[in-house]
Amino acid sequence: MKIQRRNKANPEFSLAAMTDVILLMLIFFMITSSAANQSAIEVNLPKAGAVEDNIPNPVIVSIKPDGSYFVDDNPVNKGELEKIISDKLNGQTNKSFTIRADENTMHKDVVFVMEIAEKHKFNIAIATVKDK
Repeated sequence: MKIQRRNKANPEFSLAAMTDVILLMLIFFMITSSAANQSAIEVNLPKAGAVEDNIPNPVIVSIKPDGSYFVDDNPVNKGELEKIISDKLNGQTNKSFTIRADENTMHKDVVFVMEIAEKHKFNIAIATVKDK
């Protein structure tokens, strides 16, 4: 006697769950890539009235209120700062960097970094936040 199976396995594969996973991964990577450029050095940036969004520079020099310097989140001595900045910008076509100074940083510390840029003819950008 021949017995027939009533419940055959359906070999079709539903892509709805896969599409949801891909969409969530896309959203996750878009959000993390926009936040990846943020520096880990905590400084209170000064406020500015008219701020135009520019292309971010690859090298960031952060200055804390106590006069400590950081290049791309790495602590740097004041004497080594010029060499490290010039080494990082040596092979680039756009020789520019961003200065992120705390609003309570002494003026002389910011001017020191600006003198390095003037000496080597580097372009600089000063990071600020929009005044609300």
